[in-house]
Amino acid sequence: MAAAALFRGAAPRYGGPAWRWRLRAVSRYCLSHGSGENDSDRADSAAWACFRLGERALVRVRGPDSAIFLLGLLTNDLPLPVSAARVASPPARAGYAHFLNVQGRTLYDVILYGLPEHADQGPTFLLECDSSVLGALQKHLVLHKIRRKVLVEPCPELHVWAVLPGIPEEASGAEPLPKHQGTTILTRDPRTTHMGWRLLTQDESPALVPRGRLADVWDYHRHRYQQGVPEGVHDLPPGVALPLESNLAFMNGISFTKGCYVGQELTARTHHMGVIRKRLFPVQLLGSFPVGSITPGTTVLTESGQAAGKYRAGQGNVGLALLYLEKIKGPLHIRTTGSGRVALVTSVPDWWPTVTK
Repeated sequence: MAAAALFRGAAPRYGGPAWRWRLRAVSRYCLSHGSGENDSDRADSAAWACFRLGERALVRVRGPDSAIFLLGLLTNDLPLPVSAARVASPPARAGYAHFLNVQGRTLYDVILYGLPEHADQGPTFLLECDSSVLGALQKHLVLHKIRRKVLVEPCPELHVWAVLPGIPEEASGAEPLPKHQGTTILTRDPRTTHMGWRLLTQDESPALVPRGRLADVWDYHRHRYQQGVPEGVHDLPPGVALPLESNLAFMNGISFTKGCYVGQELTARTHHMGVIRKRLFPVQLLGSFPVGSITPGTTVLTESGQAAGKYRAGQGNVGLALLYLEKIKGPLHIRTTGSGRVALVTSVPDWWPTVTK
């Protein structure tokens, strides 16, 4: 199988903390602590977890002017692949970026896939976005197209998958080579190596991934929140989230040397001033609370009752909160809809720059 070569020699290495994701018969990954696993357990845990991301959709942008068109709208440079005329079967390349409004606030977060350029088509890019804003993103692109030679169209034939090794902490270790063959695109997640790989394919099953097993998307989002990676409109509310407060620079999602783009002024000024008072942090909620009793936008409080920030979104007892940097080290809590009190602790992901720790 073509994809088999991509993963050959890429099995995760063992070592580090004695916890892992174990595949269950119900296609669910569970965190288990402790040691003493036997060889069969290790073989099981080395399998690849394949998460079908039904809440993600793709927009295709192609045409002679597509590259310069997108550069004027995105916070980042484009992931330009090698020309197909120079290299046989060149791999696709991925990048991460935000579309901003004129006030400099995030509209849409996207993962960009630069496909090999063919002389008769010009550059082609796939934009992965939250499926709930697929139509809005298309309208946004068409609005700014003006007279450029660009075609904007949905790409419903491809499905988005996240692929993670069986041991989460080994996600940054294995090195399969990104490759583009036919309708299959496999490439590193550009935000952080801790998020594994992105797979775009027409297949409805993870059969392209050797030893790949279908896993519960619930666990993907838990892992993502634990790594402090926002994704979609719940984590990055359109017209509300600010890119640098959302750690866009940490996730390789912005270039401070590229040309002008919509919404650049506030972001560039904040960067050059070097003052960011709030950031999106991974948080864990301690204790029990009713499902749905903590709503997005709920104020996070200090022990004395001062506002420390706002809870953004989560999965179970983990999530993201936009917090003032000066208040994250003290005791924090949040009020539920039933007037209950739930303690909240923050963490700093290992992959963040050391200056933040």
